Amino acid sequence: MQTAAVPELAHTHARPVHWLATAAAMAGVVALAGWLQPDAAKASQTPAPAAGAVVQSAPAPDASAVVFPLQCGPVGIKIAAQASGDLDGDGIPETVAVVHCDAGSGTPPSGVYVLTRPAVKGAPPRLVATLTDPREKLTVSALAIREGAVTATLYGYSSPSVPRCCPDQEQQAKWRWQGGKFVRSIQSQALGA
Repeated sequence: MQTAAVPELAHTHARPVHWLATAAAMAGVVALAGWLQPDAAKASQTPAPAAGAVVQSAPAPDASAVVFPLQCGPVGIKIAAQASGDLDGDGIPETVAVVHCDAGSGTPPSGVYVLTRPAVKGAPPRLVATLTDPREKLTVSALAIREGAVTATLYGYSSPSVPRCCPDQEQQAKWRWQGGKFVRSIQSQALGA
């Protein structure tokens, strides 16, 4: 029986130079992997939703896309303030907008409106509630949404003889969704008292 002569292969005998080359290659791979790490997360962590909660997936309605029920003639409408938050506990934000005629001077009465997402995708947001009607002749400031309630400061007039520039009554109003509607609570005071 003949055996074939096979030359000795260099890689079958480990020598110190081979170990050094392997160690250097491994060190290079580890260094490269450390250098190529992804950036640290830039977003803050948010807690997981409670069991049964609906995850908020839609942005708050855009007040500028709504036609408000104001008759302002040629001066147009001005959105004076807006705030967004979940008012009815469904996990989807609503927008509350303070709107008045863009009169340029004086204190035109404000309307406070609640907007929600459209019923049909691509349609404008829906106006679902009027919290303050401009016919009440109130001026609204300090609009906010806190803990599911709408808060605002309302300025009004004690009589028709009070100049429209200078309201003499102030109310701290709060609206909360209860029993399928917005319920308003107020604290009133006379200005300058």
